[in-house]
Amino acid sequence: MRIESISIENFKVFKKTTVKNLPKLAVLLGANGSGKSTFFDVFGFLSDALQNNITIALNKRGGFPEVITRGCNINKDLIKFEIKFRNLQVENEHVPLVTYSIEIGFNKGKSFINREILKYKRGQRTGKPWHFLDFKKGIGYAITNEEEYGKEGIEAKRIEQKVTSPDILAIKGLGQFEQFKAISSFRSLLEKWYVSNFKIEYGRSISDTGISNHLSVNGDNLAQVTKYMYDYHRDLFNKILTKLPKRIPGINKVEAKETEDGRIILRFQDQNFKDPFVARYVSDGTIKMFAYMILLHDPEPHPLLCIEEPENFLHPDLLLQLCEEIREYSERGGQVFVSTHSPDFVNGLKVDELFYLVKEKGFTAIKAADDSRLVSDLAKENQLGWLWRNHYIEGANLK
Repeated sequence: MRIESISIENFKVFKKTTVKNLPKLAVLLGANGSGKSTFFDVFGFLSDALQNNITIALNKRGGFPEVITRGCNINKDLIKFEIKFRNLQVENEHVPLVTYSIEIGFNKGKSFINREILKYKRGQRTGKPWHFLDFKKGIGYAITNEEEYGKEGIEAKRIEQKVTSPDILAIKGLGQFEQFKAISSFRSLLEKWYVSNFKIEYGRSISDTGISNHLSVNGDNLAQVTKYMYDYHRDLFNKILTKLPKRIPGINKVEAKETEDGRIILRFQDQNFKDPFVARYVSDGTIKMFAYMILLHDPEPHPLLCIEEPENFLHPDLLLQLCEEIREYSERGGQVFVSTHSPDFVNGLKVDELFYLVKEKGFTAIKAADDSRLVSDLAKENQLGWLWRNHYIEGANLK
């Protein structure tokens, strides 16, 4: 699955903005407080709403009055999201563009879903769109003959549904059933999305014995995932070891060792010494770079991966290599959004992969670097990080 555009309205600093033509790797620039983390939180918010409901997702962020953009009328204005994506797993010459939209309101102290739609058109450019899901305040319908979508003369077959409460997403229940494939596909993206918030101190921790096949958000199961990769995906683990000396000078081996008391510790072997170092005594940068290597070689990529400021604790010379690793991950099937303050990281990007946030009068808009003909032309002969630092990307720098 690949997200192609996102529209956000009345969500925190985003009064009304749309970002289009999102590639498999999209990198965001922006000053502190401009809304980079808030952009990522669109998916966090929808994921929380899917797991629980809209009320809980809002309350985790201070409640509806805190989440809706300042200056809005909380009893009249709506928080709105529209996400357009293609399900690339569909075996079809023309993969339709699917649109999911949701409006969230507030009345008499309670949050509710005003409208929730998932739709796409039959045919490439023309034709009436099929609303695979369409709910208003908890009542609506879903299409049951999705497999007949696009066939000549076929009409949609609908089943009426009602959710138990108007603050519950319709895709929460319907996405569990196989006959609602388009709904299930989007639900899967929200369930499996991942934001990397790796904590060095957690990565050093000694794990209990067990199997973890995906790195946790804060990295506290790094040792377990390392052992899993070694035991079940040795080819990928060996690929990491081959790259390791180029990423972390001197380190030529990493192992996850089980202790007698049933725990797992990480040990790093420096080729200059006989005895390995345990994770507790290696540098912050070593731990973080190894964690990224494990994350980016995951045999089952997350459909959407968000990474905030990957440059922290890493030497600038490593950032071009890290950028390429992230791009390779995105090409294997996992779309990636990254926020950064590093020109060295930006130097590794293509111009269509770079976006920046501009905050004016308290509200933020998202712009694409290649919207500027000047930037697109200069990027053919110059690195984007250099263009950014020298103020050629208008609006991307502090004034």
